Amino acid sequence: MSDNHSSVPEFKSFNTFYPFYLSQHSNAMSRKLHFVGSWSLLALVVLAFTTGNPWWLFGTPLVGYGFAWIGHFVFEKNKPAAFSYPIYSLLGDWVMFWQLLTRKIKFKS
Repeated sequence: MSDNHSSVPEFKSFNTFYPFYLSQHSNAMSRKLHFVGSWSLLALVVLAFTTGNPWWLFGTPLVGYGFAWIGHFVFEKNKPAAFSYPIYSLLGDWVMFWQLLTRKIKFKS
């Protein structure tokens, strides 16, 4: 496995990727920012559907990536895994969000 500053290892499945994903999100503030970004994205989607105004959806990349990238570049000091594994990272975002929400994992690793 690699540390936060070296190249991303190669993964053949999400199950082998996810522990690496969590290691890249070990900072409590980074996890909180990811969580807030995911909640905000969900809120914009709900708002778009409940108001019938799809323009709200244009904010989803901003909140989805904005909060996460602040977490990576400011607090984790690493490159988002989404740059190398976009599909696994998207899935990892939502698995981590659900596990934080259900308290299966903690904000502090």
